[in-house]
Amino acid sequence: MYSDKVKDHFMNPRNMGEMEKADGIGVVGNPVCGDVMKIFIRVKDGRISEIKFQTFGCAAAIATSSMITEMAKGKTVEEARKISRDDVASELDGLPKVKMHCSNLAADGLGAALDDWEKKMRGEVPEDSQEGTAANPCDSCAQLHEGECETRH
Repeated sequence: MYSDKVKDHFMNPRNMGEMEKADGIGVVGNPVCGDVMKIFIRVKDGRISEIKFQTFGCAAAIATSSMITEMAKGKTVEEARKISRDDVASELDGLPKVKMHCSNLAADGLGAALDDWEKKMRGEVPEDSQEGTAANPCDSCAQLHEGECETRH
């Protein structure tokens, strides 16, 4: 059963949509359940000034995407990096065990967006690139497989 917060973030997602000319884009997916998230960030003066998401997935995937955008908005890059998978689930008043991988996706998607922004700042990726950085899919699904990814991606 989902908490009222999960239901609210699923039915009324915050910060949903695409961001043109994002400073950082993180892409993450789970090959086991098929969920895919894309997190877009804009960073100004070392803070996340704007954040959006696009998610193809279940109610928990949409709710965790919405929640992580609310948690990260206004935070410094360093503070946003500290948002953990457990923090996301906790802010939603918990998730069913079989849906915990969704909080992994949200945290990993934010981390990938921050990685992409940092690569652009270091000149490793063109600043106008909108391809984003993909997180390792095994990072998000390892919990489903008790630490070992069986999907061999």
